[in-house]
Amino acid sequence: MMTRTQQEAERAPGPQPLHVSLVALPEAALSTLSGIFDVMNAFSIVPPDGGIAKTPPFHVEIVGERAGPLTLASNVPIVVQRPVAEIERTDIVIVPSVVLGPEGWVKRRHPALVEWCRRMHAKGALICSACSGIFLLAETGLFDGADATVHFGYAQTFRDAYPQVPIHPEQVLVVAGQRDELITSGASMTWHDLVLYLIARHAGATAAQTVARYFALQWHQDGLAPYMVFEGRRDHRDQAIQTTQDWLAAHYSVANPLEEMVKRAGLTERTFKRRFTQATGMSPIAYVQRLRIEEAKRRLERTEASVDEISWQVGYEESAFFRRLFRRITGLAPGNYRRRFQVPTYARRPSSSK
Repeated sequence: MMTRTQQEAERAPGPQPLHVSLVALPEAALSTLSGIFDVMNAFSIVPPDGGIAKTPPFHVEIVGERAGPLTLASNVPIVVQRPVAEIERTDIVIVPSVVLGPEGWVKRRHPALVEWCRRMHAKGALICSACSGIFLLAETGLFDGADATVHFGYAQTFRDAYPQVPIHPEQVLVVAGQRDELITSGASMTWHDLVLYLIARHAGATAAQTVARYFALQWHQDGLAPYMVFEGRRDHRDQAIQTTQDWLAAHYSVANPLEEMVKRAGLTERTFKRRFTQATGMSPIAYVQRLRIEEAKRRLERTEASVDEISWQVGYEESAFFRRLFRRITGLAPGNYRRRFQVPTYARRPSSSK
């Protein structure tokens, strides 16, 4: 049965709003689902500013396996407006971020949703995921061989579950498919980028800019590399390499780390380099560089030390080299990184009066 809004839309002259199906499932995160719903439905309240059409470009519904109350991952109930069994056609499908429990993603838990997404794609719908929503969509097989992104904290779990889907967790938004119809956004708040992209694609760049200003949404144009925390792989069983990793965690700044690592591993340098790369996926020098830059990030965030001081503290005598390396790994210059991630003055706890 159609809602009154749908009936009025069918009778109304002129271009019809695109139907957006926002998929609700028990594992979904409330913040992403509600944020996408509110922003894409907000055209009636956003000041025109010359960029908003009189007719809203989207009609967004929360859909699921069945209509009615549904408790999400945060134990907050929402209402599913329509069951997918009643929806024969939609223009855009969005799966919001999901929260993975200790057991990880459980496959084949939502076969009806998976099959419905597959059918909607066959009928021409865009298939989108925000953050970790790609876990559900990967079950459709539509993303096999197609580039995608996912929250970097779930990247290895996703690779293990769906090795046939190439993922790029450092990327904010990935658009793939023959019709540019497979769209994924990366970590957490990059649903901003997903929504703004869809608005720009279907309502124009000016409309996207107007909505971004109204809600203070941000395009994450620097990518997600600045947000990613380096944690070297330790799930291998090479004890000699594990020993050097343990030592490096506290001695990353020594002058000649490779020489000391080889000595502690009790291997020839050639054998050590081969085994280290095989175990961690990185060369020893690249691994040391990532540890040093990770520590530099923490010092930029939490201290007032100068960039030159921090360069020396983490093991680099030439600050110019450190600055180039920092930018290459994080995508930001050290000063820009500090401005981005240091707690602003207005948010710091005031010092106690003496």
